[in-house]
Amino acid sequence: MAIELNHITKRFGETTALEDISVTFGENRIYGLLGRNGAGKTTLLGLITNRIFPTEGQVLVDGEPVRENDRALGRIFCMSEKDYYPDGMSIKDLFRWTRYFYPCFRQERAQALAKKFGLELKGKYKDLSTGYRSICKLILAMSSGADYLLFDEPVLGLDAHHRELFYRELLADYGDEPRTILLSTHLIDEVAGVVEQLVVLKKGRLQLDCPTDEALRMGYTVSGKAVDVDRYCQGRQVLGMEQIGGLKTASLYGERQEIPPELECSPLELQRLFVKLTGEETE
Repeated sequence: MAIELNHITKRFGETTALEDISVTFGENRIYGLLGRNGAGKTTLLGLITNRIFPTEGQVLVDGEPVRENDRALGRIFCMSEKDYYPDGMSIKDLFRWTRYFYPCFRQERAQALAKKFGLELKGKYKDLSTGYRSICKLILAMSSGADYLLFDEPVLGLDAHHRELFYRELLADYGDEPRTILLSTHLIDEVAGVVEQLVVLKKGRLQLDCPTDEALRMGYTVSGKAVDVDRYCQGRQVLGMEQIGGLKTASLYGERQEIPPELECSPLELQRLFVKLTGEETE
């Protein structure tokens, strides 16, 4: 079971949003889809869900073309930033109607999540705040029973408590019933401990596709007295530095070199790696 994008190119007029993308989202794995604004993340999700069509290439779900294929599309639930629900519909009716499109929809799970998030089922969707609209859509996705869950900026408008609750409940569901989950987000550090595989886009091209732990081995950080850190960093590719008083921490890109005893070494932050991979090239 997998979602496969084979040599996908998508153009909007003279603008190329995605160019020759080939990537597979395999079975029972949590993916992080990362990229700067305009990198093509939302376009990629739109192609997977048949909301837009590729200019070139093909999207397959479990070996079947996704285009105009209700059976393939029925295996996917995509939580989008956009609202596709009638404003006048109550939350309770949204839950009820979702079951018609997703027969494996777990009504009891949806009600339990609504209680945990403080979502009132009798209320109308149009009256919800931005944060609670996101919560409503998250609950529908997590309760859908779909084989593939796609999240486009899932925590938009959520406070810290609700963001933490979402990740915790998502991982709990994943532990009970593994499935393929794709998180497209700008909050890099928040998902660092959640995603197992990174797919990074840069200007419509595939920049990276590898396990998260493998990606983080592309760099490291060293910390200690400023003079010792500066000495170690000479001739190495530095991604960033932070200094408090006489202590300094440096993030470096490249294979970890022998660390002198006066310095402490730790893994590279995902945010630092993301900036390196998606930043502008300099001479």
